[in-house]
Amino acid sequence: MLTEVTIDDLEQARTQGAQLVDVRESDEYAEAHVPGARLMPLAILPARLHELSNDSPVYVICGCGARSAKAAEILTGAGLDARPVAGGMTAWIRSGQPVATGVPRDGKEG
Repeated sequence: MLTEVTIDDLEQARTQGAQLVDVRESDEYAEAHVPGARLMPLAILPARLHELSNDSPVYVICGCGARSAKAAEILTGAGLDARPVAGGMTAWIRSGQPVATGVPRDGKEG
């Protein structure tokens, strides 16, 4: 069973350079995302697994938590230490954490 992490857990990991993947669609990501999050929509995540390192945990965020849980299952199945973020971007924004906007040209950030 996957263990969700809190917004505080994510913020601490993020300041230490953790891998963070946003599995929402590009329009959702463009509206607001965690600074440094890499855009990897859930539908194409399996094709981009090679871009992630298995040397450290991969934090996974979506809008409210459902897609990140599914993505974490995919990542875990591929041998990665995946950690879905409880409450997703909704919780991140409500907690007053910093937010970035826009979509990088190559679909990646950070």
